[in-house]
Amino acid sequence: MASVRGDAHRFGGQPRQDDIVVAWHEPTGSVVFAVADGVSSAPQSHVGAALACRTAVADVLRQLDEGRPQVDWKRTVTAAAYQLIMRVTRGAEPTREQREEAQALLATTLVTGVVRITGDGRLEVNLVHVGDSGAWMLHESRFHPLTGGKEERADGVFSSAVSALPWVPPRIEGTWYTFPEEGVLLIGTDGFGDPLGDGTGRIGSVMAYELGRPPREPQAVAQLLDFSRETFDDDRTLLAVWPRHRLDESGSPGASTAWPEAAGGVAGARGAAG
Repeated sequence: MASVRGDAHRFGGQPRQDDIVVAWHEPTGSVVFAVADGVSSAPQSHVGAALACRTAVADVLRQLDEGRPQVDWKRTVTAAAYQLIMRVTRGAEPTREQREEAQALLATTLVTGVVRITGDGRLEVNLVHVGDSGAWMLHESRFHPLTGGKEERADGVFSSAVSALPWVPPRIEGTWYTFPEEGVLLIGTDGFGDPLGDGTGRIGSVMAYELGRPPREPQAVAQLLDFSRETFDDDRTLLAVWPRHRLDESGSPGASTAWPEAAGGVAGARGAAG
């Protein structure tokens, strides 16, 4: 996983508004994750994103410890939203004005879920989302959207309007996916999803090539996300999960990268995440 600050926030000296938390629940063999993208118009959305991720993962881990057969996603999302409101009220019962203040100050998207390995070695994913951060399955060099993303209007233009915590959707249900044997799970903010598009362009070629197998070194995902392309200057956060049996495909550390010819000149590593 990696989370990098986009060019706009680097130039302006502003904090990264994305956040990510990943945990391993050993008793159930589960990877628990949360990815959040603070809404740009909210002055403290980076705080909201951090609170939402930490609260969501902590609640899912607690439910797994309790031995629940299914995660109560409404409880998890509501808990994350509650923490954002409590940030404003400092523990007191919120008024309507304080709820509105929390929405204006701390608004953030959230994708949270659990991924396990099935008996035959495939990924099994259960997740839920609020807002436009997304999830994809990468399989045979194609990106298959699972959830999230921007909505397309009737005129063919994608809407920039975002539903975000602490607003809680009236209906919250987790969605299950069982991947093919070679499928890779990707969870990312729109800083990754927007330049990716439908995955058929130059960015998609690089991402499919590099994420189609486990990385050779820990910083590989951060370097991959840290590309420059005009108009795409948002923070980028990405979690990638491969089935355990594919870990030996990563190769030796420090091996050179050979991007597909169609992707030449798109991506350039610029150093550490920030």
